[in-house]
Amino acid sequence: MIETRGLTKRYGEAVVVDNVSVRIPRAGVTSIIGPNGAGKSTFLSLISRLTPPTSGAVTIDGTNIASVQGRHLAKLLSILRQDNHFSVRLTVSDLVAFGRYPYSRGHLTPEDHQQVDKALAYLGIAGLKARYVDELSGGQRQRVFLAMVLCQDTDYLLLDEPLNSLDIKHAAITMQLLRRAADELDKTIVTVLHDINFAAAHSDRVIGMKDGRIFCDGRPDDVFTTDCLSNLFEMEMSIQVWQKQTIINYFGPSRRD
Repeated sequence: MIETRGLTKRYGEAVVVDNVSVRIPRAGVTSIIGPNGAGKSTFLSLISRLTPPTSGAVTIDGTNIASVQGRHLAKLLSILRQDNHFSVRLTVSDLVAFGRYPYSRGHLTPEDHQQVDKALAYLGIAGLKARYVDELSGGQRQRVFLAMVLCQDTDYLLLDEPLNSLDIKHAAITMQLLRRAADELDKTIVTVLHDINFAAAHSDRVIGMKDGRIFCDGRPDDVFTTDCLSNLFEMEMSIQVWQKQTIINYFGPSRRD
């Protein structure tokens, strides 16, 4: 379980994450939604210890992450950030192998190579193994970075907007794969999503953030209501259920010539 207690991050006078206390249970998919500037990415960065908090604490399975050595923390949780850039030219296989660094320290074993192949196959991109990352489309690169995170083989996966650069088809496939990883591999996936319909379709739990605070928190049926979403995003929304699936409409009335 991930637990935050009074987690706060300030930059000068600006409070980006404001006294957040929340528990995220093991296993399943937890989606963090909310408007731009709500503090979602910073919150995820604080949980992963990429950003130091101004105050408060994060514990994982009862252990304060501030006291955990970096190598051991990297075996417990992995994170996919929004800004993934490499200045060196790498093949897909080489990049994904970075996920094995906490185990092999750069000296890959047969087990490491097996984990690389397993992650590529799981995401359906084994055929890209020998390609150079800079030759790939944006959507392909995003899936390669996901493979690197999966290859790290941690219990907790923190994903900051994993659907970036993906078209509708590959975004849907990616969310299905994340759902499958949670169910079949017993992973705990915490992801920031802008597409609230994907969050409604695949989440066990949804946390809505606004102005650096928790605005709503619960099962999808509790969060995805007209009142909650309209107040969270400050715009009119409507909810429909089609074939037992919640669909959120935020386009407003259609206009016809």
